[in-house]
Amino acid sequence: MLNDESDPDRIYMMNRMGHALRMRRALVLLLLLSGCTTFRPPNVYRVRFETSQGDFVVEVHRDWAPLGADRFYDLATHGVFDGQRFFRVRAGVFVQFGIAGDPRVAQAWRNRTIADDPPRHANERGTIAYAFTTANTRATQVFINLADNRQFDGQGFAPFGVVVSGMDVVDRLYSGYGETSGGGMRAGHQDRLFAEGNAWLGRDFPKLDYIKQAVVTGRPPVSATSPR
Repeated sequence: MLNDESDPDRIYMMNRMGHALRMRRALVLLLLLSGCTTFRPPNVYRVRFETSQGDFVVEVHRDWAPLGADRFYDLATHGVFDGQRFFRVRAGVFVQFGIAGDPRVAQAWRNRTIADDPPRHANERGTIAYAFTTANTRATQVFINLADNRQFDGQGFAPFGVVVSGMDVVDRLYSGYGETSGGGMRAGHQDRLFAEGNAWLGRDFPKLDYIKQAVVTGRPPVSATSPR
């Protein structure tokens, strides 16, 4: 009897899955190189993040930060978040992610920055905003506030959405590595993360939680909900 490693049906399915993943990554890169963008997203939409700790849902509001909301939609619909690690978690402060696990994709997006949105909403618990270094350097890295971080309001961090379900999941994301597994953009220690991606994180920081997939789920119910 054939074992799992030599089962032709299993090998066939694994090859198909690998091919689909490679094609998706190729599509992301093709869109980057061609300069294509998606159509304008809804004024309010939701993205469900399926993670190693469970699911949480982010509700995005274009009127809070339209440029940031549009970029987030592109990242989610093109699968850029899929497989990513939550590489920077400061317990009780914030959770940061947004660097693709495939170095080719991560490096392709790294310098595709967008202009700043003026902050219109406070950095309250559950809100999500982009990390950046200086003016107009937002790209793909975002963070979720684990507390009311009003000190960020005057520093240009512009929330564009809020976690409306599964905040307990976000609170559980592994925080034991602190700043050592990539750190923040301003510290200047992310080159290895961009160069080696998930291979490095999986080897040296195996306890990091990760995103299985992020799915745009469409418009929310008429009555908006608050973080929980």
